[in-house]
Amino acid sequence: MKKLLQELKDASLSAISSADSIDVLENLRVKYLGKKGELTAILKQMGTLSEDERPVIGQLANEVREALTSSIDARREELSKKMLEMRLRAEKIDVTMPGKSVTIGKKHPLNTVLDEAMEIFIGMGFTIVDGPEIEYAEYNFTKLNTAEGHPARDRQDTFYFADDDSILLRTQTSPVQARVMETQPLPIRILSPGRVYRKDEVDATHSPMFHQIEGLVVDKGITMGDLKGTLNTLLRKLYGENVVTRFRPHHFPFTEPSCEVDIQCFECGGKGCRMCKGEGWIEILGAGMVHPNVLENCGIDSKVYSGFAFGIGLERITMRRFDISDLRLIFENDVRFLNQF
Repeated sequence: MKKLLQELKDASLSAISSADSIDVLENLRVKYLGKKGELTAILKQMGTLSEDERPVIGQLANEVREALTSSIDARREELSKKMLEMRLRAEKIDVTMPGKSVTIGKKHPLNTVLDEAMEIFIGMGFTIVDGPEIEYAEYNFTKLNTAEGHPARDRQDTFYFADDDSILLRTQTSPVQARVMETQPLPIRILSPGRVYRKDEVDATHSPMFHQIEGLVVDKGITMGDLKGTLNTLLRKLYGENVVTRFRPHHFPFTEPSCEVDIQCFECGGKGCRMCKGEGWIEILGAGMVHPNVLENCGIDSKVYSGFAFGIGLERITMRRFDISDLRLIFENDVRFLNQF
């Protein structure tokens, strides 16, 4: 048995000194010193020894175990240092090399136009406000003089959550007007940009999610002239002092009188071309004087106060501003497209 222990010691020390990784070293430890290892297998034969031989063999076995353990620990430390040196060499940084160029982001065209519009309105004394995108039908429709049965409330056009059609994804930013008129003191002069949702199929000019910029002014003596002056100021700041505008009669449930606002086509100067579809004018936004019913629904005396409101499609004015022909380009996040702005 002495011979077996000596052979085991010589073979194991040679294998340990040749181990080239921590994993190989761990496998050798298990092979020689584990519960089912070779040293344990030899010690199981001690029952065949005499009483005089057992202490001698036991002492020798302990010496072999200590020698293997010490050799394994030493080799593990050597391998750890070697691996650390290799990693440090691999991660060495040459501080004299030029740094990697970093691509700097830029504003999305929607944000560019939105920031410009907000800056223009803030300069005219407006305050920016926000409201919930998940809205009650009472605020989205009823308080805005859109009664039940109106086509705008149809399920084919609106994303409803509740079975009774009482909760929905807002179809316009106008509910913010109602909330502001209920809670803020008069006079009111606010601008409310945000996302809105309608059941539109995705194409070059439509999307089920888009953005609006809603404006509201309520005070004593507000007239249609104030509305025209405000919108003309906006459009001239956005498109240049030479822009030509046109106000056409229209109908919206929440304004009376109502109007659509057009700008003369930049391409043809009003003669008619592909961009304006031969009309010479491009529709930009809808507006009007706040309907008395809307004021009364929000607790404002319509005989004392009046106001105007307008809603601008952010995508629409952005597409006109940058001559973008397809709405889908704005939302696809193609870097090749966005890098142009």
